[in-house]
Amino acid sequence: MEQKIGHYSFIGGVIIAAVLGLASGALGGATVWLTSLLVVLGLIVGFINVAGKETKEFMMVATVLIIAAFAGGASDILGGVQFIGAYLQGIFSNVLAFVVPATVVVGLKDIWALGKME
Repeated sequence: MEQKIGHYSFIGGVIIAAVLGLASGALGGATVWLTSLLVVLGLIVGFINVAGKETKEFMMVATVLIIAAFAGGASDILGGVQFIGAYLQGIFSNVLAFVVPATVVVGLKDIWALGKME
């Protein structure tokens, strides 16, 4: 049951991130609620969906994504694409709102597991 909740949370988070990126102007006040939902779904994914062997791979991919977003300025670069740049930038920013909480939770779980090893 937990796996299904984690799986649906992941799919829902990606869909909401895409919809928010494409239609954030049309959604008005709902944008704040949907962004908050993304953060909550990211936390659920971090607690339930990522465990065991996939932890290292998830942390690597998520870390690269986050570094590219901030240090590499990927969000700004995507925003400069003609015609669709604003949409790409919105999708990317919302994917980060979903991935960052999951990354923090998975990282803390991994540190906890390392601390418990004897």
